[in-house]
Amino acid sequence: MCYYGTWAARFPGVGKFTVNDVNTTLCTHLMYAFAGINEEGEMISLDPQLDLSDNGGQDNFRKFTALKLKNPKLKTILSVGGWNEGSRKYSKMAGNATLRANFIRTAMKVLLDCGFDGLDMDWEYPTARDTVYGAADVDHFTQLLTELKYTFEPYGLLLTAAVAAVKNSASVFYDIPAISKYLDYINIMTYDLHGSWDDVTGYNAALFRTKDEADTPLDSLFIGQAAIEFWISAGAPRNKILMGVPGAGITGPFSGENGTIGYNEFCDEQLKVKPWNVVYDNYAQVPYAYLGNDWVSYDNVRSIVAKTEYIKNQKLAGVMIWSIETDDFHPLCGKTKSPLLFSINCALGRI
Repeated sequence: MCYYGTWAARFPGVGKFTVNDVNTTLCTHLMYAFAGINEEGEMISLDPQLDLSDNGGQDNFRKFTALKLKNPKLKTILSVGGWNEGSRKYSKMAGNATLRANFIRTAMKVLLDCGFDGLDMDWEYPTARDTVYGAADVDHFTQLLTELKYTFEPYGLLLTAAVAAVKNSASVFYDIPAISKYLDYINIMTYDLHGSWDDVTGYNAALFRTKDEADTPLDSLFIGQAAIEFWISAGAPRNKILMGVPGAGITGPFSGENGTIGYNEFCDEQLKVKPWNVVYDNYAQVPYAYLGNDWVSYDNVRSIVAKTEYIKNQKLAGVMIWSIETDDFHPLCGKTKSPLLFSINCALGRI
């Protein structure tokens, strides 16, 4: 299940990644990130010039779903929300029956008019950030998913959600047994577990404990294994769980976001600047690299394969990728296009 960050269509130079750059054979489900909502709870485009055909727009909603012409087995899903959308509007909408109805009605119209196969709810996060209803968001989110599922079923539309990973957040944000009944897939965001916001360095998406964490209780750690085991123990079925892996510090030249760099940006940086020291942590099963005062946590082919093997061993539904435009899609750093995504497919036995 592959998220496509559509803002990459506006990146400069070789960082630009459009719908035409999507490989339709390497994912079973493609997620268009993101749509949003307005104050009335209605679904809206966050970038009308990119998403829609009005006023000479690029019509990417329909171009995205038209990728199914290349691969009829492909499913295309519209993701609504994301970090930049905040929590307030979603809290307000989910807690009000009229606004929920507005959302469901307008979401259905977009999905059916544009040919999407489902909806992904990426509310970050119920009860948190700029929430309106606080703890009541938990039940409101469940009610929203209940009504969406009831509306979607006659049309065969999929309902998924991107959810917080670790226990101390997920146990507060969600009624896990309840939402698991209504979701077809649960996309656990087992990445951004540590980052530039922390006071000390930490792996963005470690799979297992580090050597120094050997005696630390698992459920207190921000690692992939802890997140997956918590969600299963809390009542999420293995066959609905997808474990997220990141596509990748220093600011990337394409994304331009402080403290964040895509794999494609970083592998190119390593080629240009030779002295980067790369270390693979055999305990955590992830690499890191350092040069002077810069320290980068990321995933490479080796760690991606290790995570995919873990997903297979745990009999989960599959792999969720955030996000395909940060893979080395040209490629800049080797002969294989999208080497991380290609490696996942190899490890899954799809190619």
